[in-house]
Amino acid sequence: MRDYVIGFDVGGTRLKSGAVTREGRMLAHGIASSDAHLGPQALLHRLVEEINALARKLRVIPRAIGLGLPGAVLPARGIVLLPGRLKGLQGYPLVPKLRAATRVPVVADNDARLAMLAEAKFGLARGKSWALSITLGTGVGSGVLLDGKILRDPHLQFGTQMSHVTLQAGGRLCLTGNRGTAEMLCSATALSMQVRDGLQRGIPSVLSDRYIDDPGSVDFAAVMEGVRRKDRLCLDELGVWTANLGAFLVSAIHVYAPEVVILSGGATHGAKYFLKDLRAHVRRHVYRWPVGQAVPVLISNMQDHAGVLGAAVAAWEQTS
Repeated sequence: MRDYVIGFDVGGTRLKSGAVTREGRMLAHGIASSDAHLGPQALLHRLVEEINALARKLRVIPRAIGLGLPGAVLPARGIVLLPGRLKGLQGYPLVPKLRAATRVPVVADNDARLAMLAEAKFGLARGKSWALSITLGTGVGSGVLLDGKILRDPHLQFGTQMSHVTLQAGGRLCLTGNRGTAEMLCSATALSMQVRDGLQRGIPSVLSDRYIDDPGSVDFAAVMEGVRRKDRLCLDELGVWTANLGAFLVSAIHVYAPEVVILSGGATHGAKYFLKDLRAHVRRHVYRWPVGQAVPVLISNMQDHAGVLGAAVAAWEQTS
């Protein structure tokens, strides 16, 4: 019999899952459509399907289930504040409904906070007391470790809201109602939008024909391909994006004073094209003592699975 829990990283389009041992070993994993755009019942059905599939594969039901969700999350209920991300999930009792459907303990938390939990337990923050985790994907997520603790406040959002910091007061409108937030300037989506804006205005690029055929196909991966091919538009916009990300990390370091900054998420797969310049920007602009001591900016060794592993850690806590 295999002793495991299931961790889920729930996104607007993808549902990542993993059967994880107490030591952090992943026995099985999967990626499926979350069906979240169809509403909470569809997401609940998909979660149950994935749980049953893993249980059949491992021939035993999990000891507990952990959910990583965006927004402000009550561990015993689910999302209580989520403006515009996942249709109909705000206030929906996802945790008790999933518990009733599976008859095993279920717990939820903010996805970026869980990513930090995974780093502290299994990753690059292990043995650290002060650390910052930033997830760069469709949006931007943040989690913090302060004096060895991952803190939670009465409003459920402590440490998870750096994406809503305003970097450009006159920038693009964010779903929060603010303009020029880190979410709008530093996500993988932000870079692809910058390049698509240039393509729409007729700036020559190796991606021009692709944009004409299917504008939505010019995503982060396509931009990285353009960078690899030394495309002027892609290189220029990557430079702007990297400077924005650098300014964001400097602000986050000034707020939380971490020993280390850990980057994860889909955008980190392009790190070889921007990490050197990003580190230089942070080193140049951070104001801290000792003067000149760099804050390490590292790429997570669990780039795509930090949320799953963090949800699993939270699930294991339910069994103790």
